Amino acid sequence: MRIGFDHDKYTAMQSEHIRERIAKFGGKLYLELGGKLFDDNHASRVLPGFRPDSKVAMLLTLRNQAELVIAISADDIEKNKLRGDLGITYDAEVLRLIDAFRGIGLYVGSVVMTRWNDQASAVHFKQRLENLGVKVYRHFNIEGYPYNVKHIVSDAGFGQNEYVETERPLVLVTAPGPGSGKMAVCLSQLYQDHQRGIQAGYAKFETFPIWNLPLSHPINMAYEAATADLDDVNMIDPYHLDAYGISAVNYNRDIEIFPVLSAVFEHIYGSSPYKSPTDMGVNMVGNCIVDDEACRDASKQEVIRRYFAARSALALAHTTQVEVDRLQRLMHQMGISQDDRPVVAAARERETETGAPALAIELPDGRIITGKTSNLLGPSAAVLLNALKALGGIDKSAHLMSPKVIKPIQSLKCDYLGNHNPRLHSDEVLVALSICAATNKDAAHAMAQLPLLKGCEAHSTVILPQVDDNIFRRLKVNLTCDARYQTHKLYHK
Repeated sequence: MRIGFDHDKYTAMQSEHIRERIAKFGGKLYLELGGKLFDDNHASRVLPGFRPDSKVAMLLTLRNQAELVIAISADDIEKNKLRGDLGITYDAEVLRLIDAFRGIGLYVGSVVMTRWNDQASAVHFKQRLENLGVKVYRHFNIEGYPYNVKHIVSDAGFGQNEYVETERPLVLVTAPGPGSGKMAVCLSQLYQDHQRGIQAGYAKFETFPIWNLPLSHPINMAYEAATADLDDVNMIDPYHLDAYGISAVNYNRDIEIFPVLSAVFEHIYGSSPYKSPTDMGVNMVGNCIVDDEACRDASKQEVIRRYFAARSALALAHTTQVEVDRLQRLMHQMGISQDDRPVVAAARERETETGAPALAIELPDGRIITGKTSNLLGPSAAVLLNALKALGGIDKSAHLMSPKVIKPIQSLKCDYLGNHNPRLHSDEVLVALSICAATNKDAAHAMAQLPLLKGCEAHSTVILPQVDDNIFRRLKVNLTCDARYQTHKLYHK
């Protein structure tokens, strides 16, 4: 994979820009964090060289100045809202985030529960956090928010919220997911700081869209693909264009809310420090792209992957045709199709040859390896073994796993656990391979190749069982699937 993004330059430039913004407001800044701090895999896919933890690495350079405030909506706690990619509730995600931040040396100051209305689950979670030694503050629903500015910026509006005590000049406001009230927490703090004679400012740190790239740049279009299930669309920021005569890309929600934000700033400070929603951002990602063509190619592949993911989600009734249609339009605008993903044709050709589901994976050197369905292995397990052999220079005919290991696993599945299919899944094959590696040098050499699968592209001609999907995700393989099951059963595990 060609590197298109300079991680080290980004870390230095982004942290320096945040320091400058802190100084601009007299030494205190509330920085709203959009997107993911940990595991930002979308950014690492469309910006080759951007690490999933690049933002965390940047923030660690500011650790002595920064503290984190985590916002969570009490309504989301009451509804048991889930973070889809992890499958855990928002309140559990708050606990995970606190552990993760503390684990890397970042200070978590407190948790703010927004939309507080004495919801039973929220009251219980508040007590749990306090028992764990975490400070908790309550912010309440404000009538007329966000448009009744006069009421919002008053003692009956922001003034009714509990004031969040902070200790450091940079207050990073994050959340377990969208709609948690991060911006409202920042603005409430600005109002209450002003009432206390404390100078403070607000800024927003969101990676996408990248403001200083064209609207039609594949990176920005890949962001639209990532949010195709929402109503977000990229737009030219009209306020920025009017103020500076410069085109800048932002997205519709920030542009729509900007007049309200300006009015809030004017009520607090007497004038707004920003002339456009783009001005509020501190994102330096666009300045750290070192190979634009590599990023364009990577972003096009991301849009194609998103299209396949939406098709599969539609088959699972996890999305609507609207999302699929949006992605099809984006692909048409970009002049790309599923044929631009080489592993798709390879997997389908293998299925045609064998008459059964198949899977293809593209190795880092461009070779495409396939795996077929057999009596012993499913296509996921087969392609993993074939890929590891190819990466390790191991002869195709070599047996990596002993029948003495395989047969007990099949017996466990069928004789004891009630399965009817003796074929091994990818997780079972990897366990068997690890056992055989103790006595088989080829198996041990094959195991050593697993890290080389990271970032590889793969495609399956059927929707995979969850266990296989999870293995590819944990190996960091970019997997897509055709939107159909192997069988016509109504229930699929």
